[in-house]
Amino acid sequence: MKKLALVTVIAAAMAVSACGSKAKDDAATAANSMAADMNATAAAASNTVDAATNGAMAAAGNSMDHMANAASNAAGAASSAADKLKHAAGNAMGN
Repeated sequence: MKKLALVTVIAAAMAVSACGSKAKDDAATAANSMAADMNATAAAASNTVDAATNGAMAAAGNSMDHMANAASNAAGAASSAADKLKHAAGNAMGN
């Protein structure tokens, strides 16, 4: 009878210990999964921010190019107008 009780206690202890180990393994697996999900989310966020930054920088560069072209066109028009005025003034003075 004592042997049967001892075997039952040992079997119960092994079952509890196995459950404890499984619970630890499950907890470790869940923690690893959460860490992987957090890393993936952070990487995706970083990529999104990088893409948005690159897009904004490209748009700003394009705007600067358009402004430079407009300034150059305005300078060309002003120069042409000045030449016409000079020519007109020369004609008016009899040159």
